[in-house]
Amino acid sequence: MNTHLLEMSEYDEVGYSPLIDFQSWRVAILNYIDELDADKIDNFQSHNETDEVFVLLSGKCILFCAEVDGDNNIINIASWDMLPNKTYNIKRGVYHTHTLSDDGKVLIVENSDTSDCNSPKIIIDGTIRDKLVKLTSALWV
Repeated sequence: MNTHLLEMSEYDEVGYSPLIDFQSWRVAILNYIDELDADKIDNFQSHNETDEVFVLLSGKCILFCAEVDGDNNIINIASWDMLPNKTYNIKRGVYHTHTLSDDGKVLIVENSDTSDCNSPKIIIDGTIRDKLVKLTSALWV
């Protein structure tokens, strides 16, 4: 194959992997990983430098977005059970997390410099985690 014409990538392992970084953007895949089971999620993350686009490729994924107060306490959680082939754009600065079914696969588009350095986290407690479990149970009956 002429790699100067076309670059092909895939990722079928557990978790997150960048596939393509080009200038200011990155395409990655997120596959099921048990740390994103609703009863194991331990944080919400935001990105200071980028929106983040999610596209469900297979399985199931729920996006959770947190409304926070001035002290970064979570005061409300919104959830979306993603539909395949639709784009979901989490706006820059919005705290979010997600849970995937064991066959879940999500395409992610973000800035290529997205990292823990510009993506603060809010560590959650059992009360917030219980809300994520209840939301997941309600959506995935």
